[in-house]
Amino acid sequence: MSTHLHDALAALRDWSRPDRRDELIAAAWTAGETRVTALAEAARTSRPAIYRALRSQGIDPRHRPEDTTMLTLAPLDIEGFTGTPDTMDAECRRAMHRWAEQHPDLAPDGPESHAEGMRLVALMDTVARYADVRDRLAHEQVARTERDRLLHQVEVRWEALSTATAWLAAHHAYVLAVDDARIAIDMWHERAETARQRPWYCSSPRDEAAYQQIQAAGHPALEGALADLDPAPALTADRLRADLDQAHTRRTELAAPTLHHA
Repeated sequence: MSTHLHDALAALRDWSRPDRRDELIAAAWTAGETRVTALAEAARTSRPAIYRALRSQGIDPRHRPEDTTMLTLAPLDIEGFTGTPDTMDAECRRAMHRWAEQHPDLAPDGPESHAEGMRLVALMDTVARYADVRDRLAHEQVARTERDRLLHQVEVRWEALSTATAWLAAHHAYVLAVDDARIAIDMWHERAETARQRPWYCSSPRDEAAYQQIQAAGHPALEGALADLDPAPALTADRLRADLDQAHTRRTELAAPTLHHA
C-alpha cells in the first residue's frame, strides 16, 4: 500500500466531523482504495452510504474495477482459456500451437487439425460466456443479500427506538437506515436487470462438452442461480420501495410527537 493511500485511509478512519466524511471517502477512493467494503469499514458505515458519498463528490462508483471482496469466484483456466475478452484470441492461438506441437505428424490443414480448431473455438466462446454470466449472477446475489440485510436493518433500527436512551441519535440512525435501504434496492435492481440481459445456453454438442468441462474443473453450474433470478426486477423494486416508503411515512407520523418534545 502506498504512503498516500495509507494516509488517506488513516484520515478516513479518524474522521470526526460528519460534513467531512464524504470528502475523506472521495480522497481515499482517489488515492486508490476502490473496494467499497474496505471504505465502509474505514468510515464505519454501510456500502450504500459509500456509494451515496462518492456520488455526492462527483464520483461514479461504477467506473472502477469491480468490488469483488464479497464474491468467491474462482479464476477460470480451462486448457489455458480464462474467459477474459482481451486475451481470447491469443489464448486460442496458444492452445492450437500446443496441440500442433503434440501432433507433429498431422497436417495443419488436415481434418484432425480442423476438428481440434473447431473444438477450441467452442471452448473459448463457452468459457468467455460462462465467465460473463457467472459474474453477473454473482453480483446480483451480492446485491440481493445486501438489499435484504439493509431492509432488515430498517426494522432493527425502528424497534431500537422503543428502548433507546439517546433517542435522537437512534432516530437519526433509523432515518439513515431507510435511506441506505432505498439505495440498496436501486443497486439490486440494476444488478438484476444486468444479470437478466445475458442468457445462458449451449447451442451445439461442442458447447455442451465445454460446459461440462468447466464444471468438471470445479466451477458451479449456472442453472440454479439463473432460476433464482427475479423474473420482474422493476416490479419488485417498485414494490419494495413503496412498502418501505409507506412504512416510513407512518413511522414518521408516530415519531413526530416524540421528536417535538425532544
